[in-house]
Amino acid sequence: MRALFILSLFLFNSYLVVAQDTDSKPATRAIYAELGGVGLPYSFNYDFRFDKNRVDSWGMRVGFGGYSLEGDSFFSLPVMINKLYGKGNNFFEVGVGTTFIAFSNENYTNCYYDQFGNYTCTTSSNESTNFILDIDGSPSVMGVLNFGYRRMPTDGGFMWKINLNPIFNNNGFWPLFAGVGFGYAF
Repeated sequence: MRALFILSLFLFNSYLVVAQDTDSKPATRAIYAELGGVGLPYSFNYDFRFDKNRVDSWGMRVGFGGYSLEGDSFFSLPVMINKLYGKGNNFFEVGVGTTFIAFSNENYTNCYYDQFGNYTCTTSSNESTNFILDIDGSPSVMGVLNFGYRRMPTDGGFMWKINLNPIFNNNGFWPLFAGVGFGYAF
């Protein structure tokens, strides 16, 4: 009876170990902050693989970024299709996408004291802005490419990436824009 009990415990324990190995899935999703990159000044992103069982597969990322300073505001929404190539924790990342942009510029150009002694400034709205390349109006779209290195943990945890992100629109092409990101893979 004691031998049967020990055998049962051994089989049950073996079953749990095998069940844990087959149920574990690789980290195919990530949330991260990126300075520079396809979100332009900075962005917060969600990245996922279409195949939930393989890290080295096609995926997509969506994010948002922007700022508001002294009457100027800028909002970006990067959307990108990407592919990871590699094994283990090291991957080469390639992607193509667009970044939707909205901005508002207020320039206080004419300030004066009126006849009653009040200090008054008239505002003029600027119809264009410049972020590396000229942007004609708001809202606008900028094309983005992505070539870089991504360090993804096998079972989830801290991830980081560094990328070269050429950007382009109807006013030109800038090949030397880059970004760096840090976040959590799960």
